[in-house]
Amino acid sequence: MPLARSAMLIAAAMLVMSVLVVPSRADEQGLRPYVVVGDAIPQSLTGMPGDAARGRALVLDRTSTCILCHSGPLPETQFQGDLAPSLTGAGSRWSEGQLRLRLVDASRLNPATIMPSYYRIEGLARVGPAWRGKPILSAEQIEDLVAYLASLRE
Repeated sequence: MPLARSAMLIAAAMLVMSVLVVPSRADEQGLRPYVVVGDAIPQSLTGMPGDAARGRALVLDRTSTCILCHSGPLPETQFQGDLAPSLTGAGSRWSEGQLRLRLVDASRLNPATIMPSYYRIEGLARVGPAWRGKPILSAEQIEDLVAYLASLRE
């Protein structure tokens, strides 16, 4: 029994340590602050839900680059990627908070990921000149993508 209690205390300490608040300096650079809890950003970056229709349009748009690596329920689009998990059923596999963290900064979950950090600007390597010092997507676009991906239930 003492071993089980120790394991629970360690798990609780790890959860507390996994909470991260993005520095206020990010806010100065146009990013809205957010809190990472475990493997998710539970709160909307904008304080409001996104629009799933706009999110779907973003997935199809080459700016987000989603379909370069992911396939999904997008029958009108040829040449969908197969390097990453299908977006089909994403809303069944991950919570909105988990989807949000994957879009904001997937490298927190997998440091070797090839997925871009769409809402991070510091500590990145090989960033094109047009994107230095600014996020690829806005907070509103992140929320639109979260709304769309969360709606994808198998």
